[in-house]
Amino acid sequence: MKEFKILAVILILVGITYYGIEPYAHSVMHPEVAPADFTFQDVKNVDTKLTGNAANGKTLVEANCIACHAIEAAGNPAVMSNADAAASYGVVPPDLSHAGRIYDANFLANFVFDPVSAMHLQHKYNAESGKQFPMPSYNWMAPQDIMDIVAYLQSIAVKVTDDKAGHKATFEAACGRCHNMQYAGIEATTPADNLKTYMGTVPPDLSQYIKSRGEHYLHSFVNDPQVLLKGTSMPRVGLTEKAQEEVIAYMEEIGDSKKAERNSLGLWVMAYMVVFAFLAYLWKRKIWEEVH
Repeated sequence: MKEFKILAVILILVGITYYGIEPYAHSVMHPEVAPADFTFQDVKNVDTKLTGNAANGKTLVEANCIACHAIEAAGNPAVMSNADAAASYGVVPPDLSHAGRIYDANFLANFVFDPVSAMHLQHKYNAESGKQFPMPSYNWMAPQDIMDIVAYLQSIAVKVTDDKAGHKATFEAACGRCHNMQYAGIEATTPADNLKTYMGTVPPDLSQYIKSRGEHYLHSFVNDPQVLLKGTSMPRVGLTEKAQEEVIAYMEEIGDSKKAERNSLGLWVMAYMVVFAFLAYLWKRKIWEEVH
């Protein structure tokens, strides 16, 4: 019985430490943040309830967007090489073939209206800093026209399969302009030197970020980086919940491909430890039975 009394004391002390100190430490040093917000209602420059006209959107996109953006899905290739585009804009403008699929419509509309406010980068691009965001604001454009652009981008969006190949396509469209993923052979389309100038530092390789940061952190960070890292140069990307899940799924498929196997093995290890502890107790009782 003495062993069980010692065990009970240990459990009580551990419980007091965990439930008394741990929550306080988290609330002060690493406070909880609000869950990822996929409504994107904090920026309300455009009435996104308007029904877009894809035909008019096509005309507007061809007049205003393809000078900088490729849209391979619509037969509009990039007008400059990645190196030239990065030298001109600081970062390679995204191909818009996937934009209507991976970006939330509300975010996309407000991004066209005012990119800086939609991406939560007011701290970086303002009158005091003197920096100009590469893409101009289209706040002169009527809300209906903006929604027409969104409708067109949604109409031509590339469809992908819900598997590793589809997850890779989403990752490359959402993250591939700035981030490498060495383990998958993915290199950022923007050269590192341009990225360092544009971002202030070279964005990290994401091969192992699923392990170093964890899925919960990534869901909050990708949705709105400023919530967890105030002042970061990484913009709010504006992904839909499904697109964000695909990005994180791909990071897991590359950086933690043995997760399911490891979790399954963990159960067997725990079972082994329980059996071993029971046998150790019986052995101890036998050896010390005279004392007991």
